[in-house]
Amino acid sequence: MSKADARKAAQRIKTLRAELLRHDQLYFVEHNPEISDERYDELMHELRALEAAHPELVTSDSPSQRVGELPIEGFDHVRHAVPMLSIDNTYSPDELREFDQRVRKLLEGEPYTYIVDPKIDGVAVSLRYEDSQLVLGATRGDGVTGDDITQNLRAIRSVPLRLSGEDWPAVLEVRGEVYWPRTGFDRTNEQRVASGEEPFKNPRNATAGTLKQLNARVVAPRGLAFQCHGFGQIAPPLTDVEAYAELIARIRDWGIPTSPHERRCNDIDAVIAFVDEWNAQRSTLDYDTDGLVVKIDRLDQRETLGRTSKAPRWCIAYKYAAEQATSRVLSVDFQVGKLGTITPVANLEPVELAGTTVRRASLHNFDQVRRLDLHLGDVVRVEKAGEIIPQVVGVDANARDKKAKPIKPPTACPVCAGEVVQDENGVYLRCINPACDAQIIERLRFFCARGQMDIEGAGIKLVEALVRAGLVHSYADIYRLHEKRDELLELERMGEKSVDNLLAGIAASKERPLSRVVAALNIRHVGSNTAELLSEHFGDIDALCATDIETLQAVDGVGPEVANSLHTWLHSETGQATIADLRDAGVNLTQPRDESAAAASQALAGKTFVVTGTLAKYKRSEIEALIKQLGGKTTGSVSKKTDYLVAGESPGGKLEKARKLGVTVLTEADFDALIGSN
Repeated sequence: MSKADARKAAQRIKTLRAELLRHDQLYFVEHNPEISDERYDELMHELRALEAAHPELVTSDSPSQRVGELPIEGFDHVRHAVPMLSIDNTYSPDELREFDQRVRKLLEGEPYTYIVDPKIDGVAVSLRYEDSQLVLGATRGDGVTGDDITQNLRAIRSVPLRLSGEDWPAVLEVRGEVYWPRTGFDRTNEQRVASGEEPFKNPRNATAGTLKQLNARVVAPRGLAFQCHGFGQIAPPLTDVEAYAELIARIRDWGIPTSPHERRCNDIDAVIAFVDEWNAQRSTLDYDTDGLVVKIDRLDQRETLGRTSKAPRWCIAYKYAAEQATSRVLSVDFQVGKLGTITPVANLEPVELAGTTVRRASLHNFDQVRRLDLHLGDVVRVEKAGEIIPQVVGVDANARDKKAKPIKPPTACPVCAGEVVQDENGVYLRCINPACDAQIIERLRFFCARGQMDIEGAGIKLVEALVRAGLVHSYADIYRLHEKRDELLELERMGEKSVDNLLAGIAASKERPLSRVVAALNIRHVGSNTAELLSEHFGDIDALCATDIETLQAVDGVGPEVANSLHTWLHSETGQATIADLRDAGVNLTQPRDESAAAASQALAGKTFVVTGTLAKYKRSEIEALIKQLGGKTTGSVSKKTDYLVAGESPGGKLEKARKLGVTVLTEADFDALIGSN
């Protein structure tokens, strides 16, 4: 290619990036799109094609680079530069007036105004920009420490990878909510149902689950969105900004989405009027809100008001009462879960609640049934707070028929008629027959699901069909289905292509690491994080099985309850038979390790690294993976606990902070010398 052609390509790439960023701002920030989604996709396709032809021109902040090539192994913990505090709640106008009285007293007669924002029912996150580039995205966690989910947040189109506009500070940390717009959520659920998968229960929980994915390629197509409602560290401080309204306008100018419904209120009466007004409006939005956040506008007054140990004194959340409706209990079903838990579910006369027709409501457990004193035919109050699963919260005993029969727990499993027992010191009733079909279906569904063995095509409908057809009763039976191709073809909605895809997905799942297998085995108290800790520590299933309870507890993050549950399962007849069957079926039972790297050095053991800037030899993901292989740990922000900062070109504010804290700064060559690399 000639130099002229190369210059022309570079200029077109620059133009496309600028155009796409402008359209992102128009769509997400100004809510005034100029082009269709199809045209946007055409521009993105052109940019990706040009970047593929000119990889030397690819930059990390290009709109095409939202999703990384490889999944991550797990989430690092990061400490927030400024704590992400919770907010106190209030539920009545009188409580709002009490809040206002406290503010007036503490401000000693100073005039003040409020800014009121809708409270999105999403997942709180923090975005950190250094020298205009997104360098860290984290969950709230416990308010002090959260999970580094930068890779997943980069996959959300409304999160800018680089700030636009001008005059942004060297460090800008904004806080806000990630949420799933209702139209996209409903569309995804329709697709899941059509493919035989279980639909997501509600947008907020589905958003939280999506942000926990270790592969941003899962996050990107779901269409999550971000909206800013606050800030953390800003350095240097913006001395010309006196009020939150001014600051949020700047943040909006820098390309970060903010609420278009923000309202300034001069007094508490105006706040209460907006509370009443918003209750009617909020149902028209494409996302869920459960209230409003009321906050003092002037930033110096926020400093004066200060905070308690848990929450700021300058803001409060007004929560609308949970929506309720009245219905009648027609019958009660008993559902059996994957651990044998029997959950009572009320079948109701259909009733409209929170925009949907409700026919079933959870009763949670039999202690709750006893507290409610629930009888068949009772008139009940049903609540659906925050778009969660409907639940029965009250009974009108005065409307009860004298002949109504109380709801009693089953004396045998409603599915297999096996023995049921109450949890010791617990509230749950369980079927203890491991061969119960209901448990088998739930266990197999969980085993096949994404995040465990991730077997494509093996949704709940297919699993039910496989069990009822007698084709599968254990995990290992899944890996024998290639011997039963003819029987698979006889199942409803299973043609040649569907069967081929299923068998290919099953074959691929054999290579999953041990951590995924342990998580999929449905061992009580052993979730995916614990499974990963244990698998990384012990390396293979034989070492795990040979370990005693005390050694299990010595693994960081494994407590007595987890250790006892795991040890009991591993040494049970069921556990040993399951492991032997999976081994015979050819399922991988080891955790992959880079033995050459591990053997080369453990010089980084116990050391914490932060990587910043552009490196010549390594991609960010590569050097962080190498640090972990050599026993080190990586985080996204510099603190007193950081041992080394590896700094490439354009290191941003992290380099300055490292020097102030006395953290050892390494060049790329210094790092290679430290690990003994040529």
